[in-house]
Amino acid sequence: MNPTEVLTRYTANFVDELSKNGVTDIVISPGSRSTPLAMTIAEHPDIKEWIVIDERSAAFFAMGIAKKTGHAVALVCTSGTAAANYFPAIVEANYSRVPLIVLTADRPHELRDIGAPQAIEQLKLYGDYVKWFQEMALPEASENMLSYVRNKSARAVFMANEGNPGPVQLNFPFRDPLVPDFSIENLWSNQSSDPRNHTVEGKKQLSTNQIISIIEKLQGKGRGLIVCGPQTDQELAQAVTKVAEAWGLPILADPLSQLRAGEHAKDLIVETYDAIFRDERIRNKLRPDYIIRFGAMPVSKPYLFYVNENKHIPQFVVENYTGFREPTGNNTEFIFSDAVLFCNSLLTIEYTPEQDKEWLEDWQSMNRIAKKHLLAEAGDELTEGEAVRALVDVIPESSSIYVGNSMAVRDLDTFFFTTPKHLSILANRGANGIDGMISSGLGAAITGAPVTLVVGDLSFYHDLNALLIAKQYKLNITILLINNNGGGIFSFLPQSQEKKHFEVLFGTPVDIEFKHAVQMYGGMYASAGTEEALKAVLYDSYQHKGLSVVEVKTDRETNTSWHRSKWKAIAEELKGEA
Repeated sequence: MNPTEVLTRYTANFVDELSKNGVTDIVISPGSRSTPLAMTIAEHPDIKEWIVIDERSAAFFAMGIAKKTGHAVALVCTSGTAAANYFPAIVEANYSRVPLIVLTADRPHELRDIGAPQAIEQLKLYGDYVKWFQEMALPEASENMLSYVRNKSARAVFMANEGNPGPVQLNFPFRDPLVPDFSIENLWSNQSSDPRNHTVEGKKQLSTNQIISIIEKLQGKGRGLIVCGPQTDQELAQAVTKVAEAWGLPILADPLSQLRAGEHAKDLIVETYDAIFRDERIRNKLRPDYIIRFGAMPVSKPYLFYVNENKHIPQFVVENYTGFREPTGNNTEFIFSDAVLFCNSLLTIEYTPEQDKEWLEDWQSMNRIAKKHLLAEAGDELTEGEAVRALVDVIPESSSIYVGNSMAVRDLDTFFFTTPKHLSILANRGANGIDGMISSGLGAAITGAPVTLVVGDLSFYHDLNALLIAKQYKLNITILLINNNGGGIFSFLPQSQEKKHFEVLFGTPVDIEFKHAVQMYGGMYASAGTEEALKAVLYDSYQHKGLSVVEVKTDRETNTSWHRSKWKAIAEELKGEA
């Protein structure tokens, strides 16, 4: 068997096994050393290949696909610094639990560490940020080696999805020649249609005695809180609201919790706790007897203050598999169980928890007061919070909002109120970086369902080259670009008082007319200066096929003052009610 046929059969068996294990989308960045993988993937009848030139963008694009679909997505790049450009997205995927299968092509062993071009140290390149690493054998086409390559392929998909999902890396050393021969008969071999080493994994569930033990710890405690942080399980909303109704508890729902939108009951959901917790006196009034949290730590910094100020109350954190996402360092009982099954189990135990009706009524009253101020009529100039409020009003049913970090996600936290619309809220809140946001939003758009990306100007600038993906694949996406000409979140931090250095080091204005960049990539551009005008142009963008960018220009100082005036008015009325 000649070297080309060996290479072809080895690579085809690996790629085919990815497909058999459910991989349908693979993102490829062009390069020479990755030729065997790239061409074989493009040839496979059941895999959709996406070509993204910039590896950093490619990795975030793959992550957006995986977040939206819930399935593992593979990445392919050539050797050298191409693989290093994946690093930011791999870090994010690790912390936000997104399944990626990273396939890095490499020079063969004899060309490493001798000064050969595009030969860097790629073994375990991503360190502990991947769940599993495998240095693949050089291609062979014996029966044993084709079995080997299929086993590794199947295991890669399993490891990416197992438990808390995350990225894995397989490093492929290839010798010349690199071009496969697809005229070979039985290219995908005569293997069974079933995946190799098929695995079945169940969900974690506590025993009845374990559930009773947890409930016994809540005896005599009527001022409980259910907190739902960032998570993606669409079934949790129904399950957790049933527990809240049975126990008479308020639910503090993060904007990324998937609880603020949908048809489930929302009478007990408190969306405005970030604004409520801004005042220390109010936080002191709202001391709980216990907290049960689902999902990651909420976005809200005032909530972090609240938890820190209540270190000695019982706190339970529910994780579907494992994990210790509790940054306060408080004494916490971690419950490793599927969240929906845990909620259902709580309701099967014959236990009626003590209820403090005044506690629940206080929360509901405070939520109404805060919403009244946050929903107050807009002024002459459109603010960032009002832009988010307008978006939620007009966004189509069954949409996804992909929200950027810094001010964007915080404004969503404050101004995204409960709605019967079916909305999926996505974000890159693992490492909370601003990089790769456009790429991630475009990845979520591949399904064809409406996607609106909400980002600030620095995030938009940071990932401008990703707009090529929208042009290349004619993806439908609306980008709500909130442009305050710099890092608006720093205006709320102590650094803002350092006037000598603030603008250069933190404000960082870029002074770019983004309209030209949008048009360069064939997108539709519009801007709005009032809330009603914004609703109109957003509505128009959803009728447009392809890329639409709607820009709202705001002033950082005005925006900071506006937010603080809202928080002050809320605090004053709440303290008057106390």
